Amino acid sequence: MKRVRVHPLPLAALPEAEVMLVVDVIRATSTAVMFLEAGAQALWLTANLEAARALRRNGELLAGEVGGLRPEGFDFGNSPREVAVAELWGRTVIHATTNGTKAAHKAAQVAREVMLASLLNAPAAVQQAARLGDEVAILCAGKEGQVGLDDLYTAGVLAQALLAEGFEPVGDGVQMALHLAQKPARPLLEASEAALALVREGLGEDVAFCAQLGLSERVPRLLERRGEALVFA
Repeated sequence: MKRVRVHPLPLAALPEAEVMLVVDVIRATSTAVMFLEAGAQALWLTANLEAARALRRNGELLAGEVGGLRPEGFDFGNSPREVAVAELWGRTVIHATTNGTKAAHKAAQVAREVMLASLLNAPAAVQQAARLGDEVAILCAGKEGQVGLDDLYTAGVLAQALLAEGFEPVGDGVQMALHLAQKPARPLLEASEAALALVREGLGEDVAFCAQLGLSERVPRLLERRGEALVFA
């Protein structure tokens, strides 16, 4: 039997999974997708800024955020709009964010296959996940330890598509997510605390960008661990 679960937060004790889709729709996993769209050959995800800085040795680009803003000395913030117009062919990007990259590290501890999903690449992420395993878990990054409305909605969109592929929903997490997925994307994302925080920083246009469904077919997939980084391509 094919089954899909949703974890609303990256809790300390997550069950093992064949395939795990990590979601931080506003904005880490959306930005990761756009890095690959812009031509980056690899993404190195670190759990904190210090690890990202320490890994930069051979012209890698640094990307990340603190309080939603680009850290001092970094090449990029965490904006998918900014990355969408960049020329990054063949470059390696080291990416560190408050919630999303930490969730990816949590997923790598318990899942055989880890991929990064957002609304931007949702249809492609679902197709890849369905090919890779019969047990798919969707891990929401949340916002600083709290459940994120935006991530849970995106998990619902992913779960809904997996149901269409013959998967069965398991647990209350997926039921909550599926209920949210009946709503239109943009108004729901705009109501989330993650979106409101961006609006306060003058970055509200990123929310509308993240609400686009199926803009990309790129699905960042974990290939290996390199020191304190997870290598996605």
